[in-house]
Amino acid sequence: MREDTSGFEVGDEEPAPVVLSAEQLLALGREASRDMMLVLAAQAVTGLLVVAVAGIWAGSTAALSALLGAGAYWFLNALFALRLRVNAARSVRANPYVLLFGELVKLFLTALLVGFVSWYAKAWLVWPAMLAGLALTMKGYLPLFVLLRKRSMQ
Repeated sequence: MREDTSGFEVGDEEPAPVVLSAEQLLALGREASRDMMLVLAAQAVTGLLVVAVAGIWAGSTAALSALLGAGAYWFLNALFALRLRVNAARSVRANPYVLLFGELVKLFLTALLVGFVSWYAKAWLVWPAMLAGLALTMKGYLPLFVLLRKRSMQ
């Protein structure tokens, strides 16, 4: 044992790696897949709520703008989740660089879609509604995590 700069004793040994059985790996994969689908569902519900609020508050043009903003992110996120599920089903080994690259491509394509929508619908687009649909759909999983955390604490 040695003492580090903060005054705590630190062991020199590396912790042993965790080895999971095949059943544990399958259960972990199923749980991750289920959680990914829950996040997509939460984002879809959040996006549809934003569309409904925009439609009630500012009319059908704002609702369509919010739908385009929410859809620009959600559709690409769903495609990325599908790709991750296919790779998991094929037992492809997870690579963090592939995940990072996929996230970057998803965000770049979302920005391109938003740019295309703004160019195509510039005469009638309601920017606040579109940006609200985009931003709230991106973070639509946060209420789900709060609910799941409260349930796990009980």
